[in-house]
Amino acid sequence: MMKIISYNVNGIRAAVKKGFLEWLESTNADVVCIQETKAQPDQLPLEELKELGYHIYSFSAKKKGYSGVSIFSKKEPDHIEYGMGIEAYDNEGRFIRADFGDLSVVSVYHPSGTTGDIRQAFKMKWLDDFQNYVTDLRNTRPNLVLAGDYNICHKPIDIHDPVGNKNSSGFLPEEREWMSGFLDQGFIDSFRQFNQEPHHYTWWSYRVNARERNLGWRIDYHMVTNNMKDRLKRCVILPQAVHSDHCPVLLELN
Repeated sequence: MMKIISYNVNGIRAAVKKGFLEWLESTNADVVCIQETKAQPDQLPLEELKELGYHIYSFSAKKKGYSGVSIFSKKEPDHIEYGMGIEAYDNEGRFIRADFGDLSVVSVYHPSGTTGDIRQAFKMKWLDDFQNYVTDLRNTRPNLVLAGDYNICHKPIDIHDPVGNKNSSGFLPEEREWMSGFLDQGFIDSFRQFNQEPHHYTWWSYRVNARERNLGWRIDYHMVTNNMKDRLKRCVILPQAVHSDHCPVLLELN
């Protein structure tokens, strides 16, 4: 069995100060996909992670203290792919892939559109380019786990206030439509494969005591190619981990 965690840590150095490393040790995860490291590779807790038995691979943004993705793995991957070969996105450190035999695990950090129209347009273009990239990738790497922060709630069940947020970036009709189309192209939202209940979220605003009141959004996913359906064992959200405004999502594969 393989345990894969996806976690937007909202700054890995801040998360470490809140007990991230002790928590990580307790999970005994095989592969850990981190988003929003907000760090250059040499600013990661490299020695501590090595002591926990991890190989560390990181793809940082050109801009310091911004974005950035990592993969920590107990087993050494056969290959690491840094970025998508598209400069506008690779400058922001949004995509890293590790290959293990026939399986590829990606840590991806989709852009947010909350800062205004320019970034929302960037996000929509990214979504199309990401989908095209992944479609091509499946020709050579058919077994994919695309773990990360998608910055989109798919359905009303995935957000605490669907009516009030119908014009909010992250729950816009065109974003939700993209997500439906992405899944229709042969991906499984692995959490919903096991759990159809409401009130399960992965991100909460720091305002209005949102986390205490569970006023959240489910924007972090393990998207898995549908040919791997039989390998899915479990997928759960871990809201008790409080090192970030997000919480981790755990996927177990056979």
